Amino acid sequence: MSEKKQTQEAELVQRLLNPDTRRAAFSELVSTYQEQLYWQIRKLVINHDDTADVLQNTLLKVWQNLGNFRGDSKLSTWMYTIAHNEAVSFLTKMQAERDATLDDPEGYLQTQVEGDKYFDGDETQKRLLAAIATLPTRQRQVFNMRYYDEMPYEEISQILGATVGALKASYHFAIDRITQYFAQFEE
Repeated sequence: MSEKKQTQEAELVQRLLNPDTRRAAFSELVSTYQEQLYWQIRKLVINHDDTADVLQNTLLKVWQNLGNFRGDSKLSTWMYTIAHNEAVSFLTKMQAERDATLDDPEGYLQTQVEGDKYFDGDETQKRLLAAIATLPTRQRQVFNMRYYDEMPYEEISQILGATVGALKASYHFAIDRITQYFAQFEE
């Protein structure tokens, strides 16, 4: 993060913690981070409408917990952690309602990819999303953060609460599974 961005974020945090400037600062936070949070959640949840619901819950939790932000990490990392937890909670709830196991969300997620009316990519992109949907939740999270968001492993570690070594292994396994998924179309 550049020094200028760090300064801007520190100023935003100060305004968020000040009762007199909290509402205006939160509006700025939402306009600055809403799209990034949306896509972070969407990569896990897949469906647009479900993503919008999870995003609303995320922003509500951010608002309710601003006083708990200690500044140990970047504000964006803290919010990504909340978004991640909300998305995982949503997926867990959906899986429980469908009597699916926590290790097997791919059927539901693949259906969401195939039926997404907001998807406008080509067949290869659709296959990539379907391949990602077959990954176990942790591998999918790590892959999305690393591949799409180009997050360093250290930041992913803060968000997911896992070691860098474990994250690298998850990413490697995700790449292997995606490669195997694509190999079935070459036969």
